[in-house]
Amino acid sequence: MADSILNKYKDKQDKKAAVDTSRKLKIGIIGTGWIAEAHMVAYSNCPDAEVVAAADLVPGKAEAFFDEHCIPSDNVRFYLSHKEMLDNEELDAVSICTYNMTHAECAIYALNKGVNVMLEKPMCVTLEEAVEICRAEKKSGKVLTIGFQPRFDENTKMLKKIVDSGELGQVYYIQTGGGRRRGIPTPFGTSFIAKETAGIGALGDIGCYSLDMVLDAIGYPKPLTVTGYKSDFFGKNPQYMEKPEYAAAFSVDDFAVGFVRLEGDIILDFKIAWAMHMDSLGDTMILGTKAGMKVKGDGQIIIYHDVAGEMVETLVPKQSNNGNDPFTLKVRYFLDAIKNGTPSPVPSSQILYNQAIIDGVARSAEIGEEIKLVIPKI
Repeated sequence: MADSILNKYKDKQDKKAAVDTSRKLKIGIIGTGWIAEAHMVAYSNCPDAEVVAAADLVPGKAEAFFDEHCIPSDNVRFYLSHKEMLDNEELDAVSICTYNMTHAECAIYALNKGVNVMLEKPMCVTLEEAVEICRAEKKSGKVLTIGFQPRFDENTKMLKKIVDSGELGQVYYIQTGGGRRRGIPTPFGTSFIAKETAGIGALGDIGCYSLDMVLDAIGYPKPLTVTGYKSDFFGKNPQYMEKPEYAAAFSVDDFAVGFVRLEGDIILDFKIAWAMHMDSLGDTMILGTKAGMKVKGDGQIIIYHDVAGEMVETLVPKQSNNGNDPFTLKVRYFLDAIKNGTPSPVPSSQILYNQAIIDGVARSAEIGEEIKLVIPKI
């Protein structure tokens, strides 16, 4: 028999970390779709956390989720809404794994209830929603972290180390993004491709990751203006869909581009695709006055610089995660922040800028011209 979800990745945990298990943090899961499985795996690997409640708007779905993954549910209470769960449970934290369009509603309600929040990416759909989430967080005094697990991969962290070292000099241009030749996410239905549930498509789903990787590396400067474009040529064409009938439900973007001016006189050239007639949209590049850095599709980091008057390329050795799973680490650091009163591992003050760019690309694309980003104070 295959190992249950509770036993996944057990051999990948850092045995050196001492965790205080004298009091287990009580966790609730909001939304029991496929990403909730990864959250359950992570919490099962944290001996000081216990999932005690789950909510899903589809009757029986939460119970079926626990049964399907062989997760003991004797001590778990099930609800049909996040409000019902939060009104009836004394929780320390929740993981929000719902549709993009409900991220803001669920996060704000949980924070207003005094509950710490792990919010899956993208943070939400619009800049206005992101502002309201941040204000609820500030008012509550609770921990809010956003689900960007790539930050905890040692190779991603190396990008920031290189920039912080001054090796690149003054950064002035960044190219980032990613693309799938065919990769519209429909194996679990239409929740990713319908506007009423997703709100945004590739732009938010995978675009937020590309933005976070480079913006975190350079210290998350404030975005100032955006020129955006988006299209849906593939999603609305039945011949490119896993299930042709899904084309009629497709109402988000499958391709997006943004040209962003950042504080510090930095230009960000961003592009993302779920589907296209191309193998790649190019490598991630960060250009500086002393050196340039490239991240190839396989994750290899290359620094282009001059040594003794000669043009040299340096391959940065790939870093090991020492058996630590980045997804589990993002949950581990969230729990540590709750217990120790330390800052959020992925602060909303940064992801507010990420969301502002996503929202800016979408709005600029709609009106066909550059827009100035106005980000309210929290």
